Amino acid sequence: MKIKASKPIAKLAKGDKVKVNGLQLEVDAHYVFEDYKTTKEMLIELFDVKTDKDYQLRYFDDQVEETIKFYELKVIVYEEVELNNLEW
Repeated sequence: MKIKASKPIAKLAKGDKVKVNGLQLEVDAHYVFEDYKTTKEMLIELFDVKTDKDYQLRYFDDQVEETIKFYELKVIVYEEVELNNLEW
């Protein structure tokens, strides 16, 4: 997986643009999904302006590159999608 970052991932906020596997997506929200006391699982909600499809990036704040995963909303659940390229 290749990550190209213009700023730390923790600084991504609503309205920022994120390119995932060639898809141009927009950040809708960025928040703590689960707090495990020693680490936090973070969730970035994304959407495609053109298709109105929803996506998520999930990662642990202390191990971003090792734990980041990409999900696409399918009907009512998010399914993991292979993450090849990521930039913001």
